[in-house]
Amino acid sequence: MNLKDKVAGLPLTPGVYLMKDSLGQVIYVGKAKQLKRRVQSYFYQSKGHSPKVKQLVSHIRDLDVILTDTEFEAFMLECRLIKEIKPMYNRKMKNPLAYTYIAVHQEKTRRQMAVSYDSETPAAVRQFGPYTSRGTVERAIQGIKESQRILCGSPNNRGSYCLNHSLGLCMGMCGDPAVLPKYEAVIDKTIALLDGTDTEILDELERRMSGAAERFDFEGAAKYRDYVTAVRALLQKEQVIGFAEASRNIAVLERMEGEVFKLILIKGGKLRYQGKLETTGMELREIHQRVLETISGHFTPSAASGPSKVTRHEIDEAQIIYSYLKDRPQQHLIILEEHLTPGQSVLLSTAVRSWLEPILADGQEEPD
Repeated sequence: MNLKDKVAGLPLTPGVYLMKDSLGQVIYVGKAKQLKRRVQSYFYQSKGHSPKVKQLVSHIRDLDVILTDTEFEAFMLECRLIKEIKPMYNRKMKNPLAYTYIAVHQEKTRRQMAVSYDSETPAAVRQFGPYTSRGTVERAIQGIKESQRILCGSPNNRGSYCLNHSLGLCMGMCGDPAVLPKYEAVIDKTIALLDGTDTEILDELERRMSGAAERFDFEGAAKYRDYVTAVRALLQKEQVIGFAEASRNIAVLERMEGEVFKLILIKGGKLRYQGKLETTGMELREIHQRVLETISGHFTPSAASGPSKVTRHEIDEAQIIYSYLKDRPQQHLIILEEHLTPGQSVLLSTAVRSWLEPILADGQEEPD
């Protein structure tokens, strides 16, 4: 069967596609909620493609697909296959320097914020990241510095006011040592923002955006909107990293069709179990017991340890899982480590039952 016929015959179901070159080598792996539409978009909607995508398409001579029951399974499978196969275009279409960091380090009399590709900055007092887009990071830092008036044009502190001070963008720490405590307080607020413990700076950016819109200053409103979007992206990425480092136990229950569900168990971004659950004719008590036994059989307490440093691939996996679960809060259950310890079976059972009840409410009745 030629490539055109293969594409035409693809189903509108979730799955993973593996693009191959003339030698039969897998050169790209992707996932889709609807395989046919996604794969067709490479060949029939080419005007908007980037040069890298056009180059990829020019080398495609064949493809294989792996069907999955759910979109989430396709996401997880794509991650695993990319890690195992390391296709050329998955690497080529992803900038190897895509991850950047924000480092807060001490320079002479005051702390400075810097953006870099280095994950190990020896002189850093604090470091945040990795982030996937340097442009987003730089835009966020620009917005923070501008709104807080720490956009200094003389970072080396030469003892005279910089040009930005005259423009109202620098509070004057470059020319007046008495301003340094106020400046350091802003750095502390920025660290708290990136930590996710204080959103005061973000709130101020949003107020400036709203104020500019009310004054019909649409250019200013658009500028602050971009700053707000960039800062929110940084906070989202930090949450993803924390999610990956926490090595959480997660149960996901997706309805496939009718009374058939897919139960997926994940620990630390790794798939522990996936299986279909046919619930037709079953009471809630039976379903609860079966799910509880599966969870207990695949999750065990972890050895006590703090968060571990995660790799770029693990962050990518965590991004997929985190984004999926964030949009579907009813479909997943995060199982606490203490609920897996001996003697806590009642707490685990209660948590699982409370999770299942609303999911199974449609078509299920509580037994007497």
